[in-house]
Amino acid sequence: MPVETLTYETPQFLQKLIGNDLGSLRLIGESFGITVTSREGWVRLEGEADKIAAAREVFAQLERVRRSGGEVSAGMVRLVVESVQRETGEAPAEAIMQLKLLGSGKRSPVLAKTRGQIAYVQAMRECEVVFGIGPAGTGKTYLAMAQGLHYLKEKLVQRLVLTRPAVEAGEALGFLPGDLKEKIFPYLRPLYDALYDMLEPEEAERLIERGSIEIAPLAYMRGRTLKNAFIILDEAQNTTTEQMLMFLTRLGEGARCVVTGDPSQIDLRRHVKSGLKEAVELLQDVEGVKFVAFAPKDIVRLPVVQRIIEAYQAGRSRQGETKWHKKDEAEGKDSCPSPDVVIGS
Repeated sequence: MPVETLTYETPQFLQKLIGNDLGSLRLIGESFGITVTSREGWVRLEGEADKIAAAREVFAQLERVRRSGGEVSAGMVRLVVESVQRETGEAPAEAIMQLKLLGSGKRSPVLAKTRGQIAYVQAMRECEVVFGIGPAGTGKTYLAMAQGLHYLKEKLVQRLVLTRPAVEAGEALGFLPGDLKEKIFPYLRPLYDALYDMLEPEEAERLIERGSIEIAPLAYMRGRTLKNAFIILDEAQNTTTEQMLMFLTRLGEGARCVVTGDPSQIDLRRHVKSGLKEAVELLQDVEGVKFVAFAPKDIVRLPVVQRIIEAYQAGRSRQGETKWHKKDEAEGKDSCPSPDVVIGS
């Protein structure tokens, strides 16, 4: 039986090549029906010649990502394996590297790691208005932030505007001490976290002080016209219908916007319809607007997060949609349909 050995310079390089997950080797072996063994800095492939060739192509694509400075994840390994299995002729690794965002001597580049994320980044580059809809951990806000910073650094826009509605997730913050800025900071903290994860603190502070980056509650957008800006509306499931319309009509010349939201985490009061739900219903066929829906397999946080979300979805499905809709109405929440096509499922 044919045997082929792939040798790399160090065991550490091989570990990073498979996303620091030995399960990736098992996935490759099972997917192509070959035996995969590894020790130190080499991988041995044993099986039919055509199956070995397919597995070798997987390792070649992952190697191109690593040698170009990209980080390989277990999800990326699955994506490449699935593509090679379909024999579509596409090279996900090449698409991933073409969509590389940011990166410097101190910071690793931000990469799309799943098929849904690749479609999302491509949509942000092609359309003026993009809706990213899906569960937590799929990179909706993080990738939008990276794309916005990319445009800002390339001088394709003059500023980056980050906003989200100030709606509590079941907790009242109105009695917190401090002035208005201190009271609204907890709502905006996730946006600051993503920003400081991508930029050095000094650079982030400098851009904020210059006004090149603005982070503010959604209420502050009223009455403004945002020109030559990249605008991100986060947690859009918690906008009212009036707020969503107000936001979408702020766009001026040279502006682009990304709207992100998770329909399963609506925190609006009883009988208040989600602006995200109405947008999904009304804007599907509007030119220049694109919806990208993420599936649980697009989650790039700890694998346990994906398993938790899948368990909740399965449990709620077993109990019946009608029961959950009634529960949402009793709690004053509004369910939100997903776009017609789910990318990444």
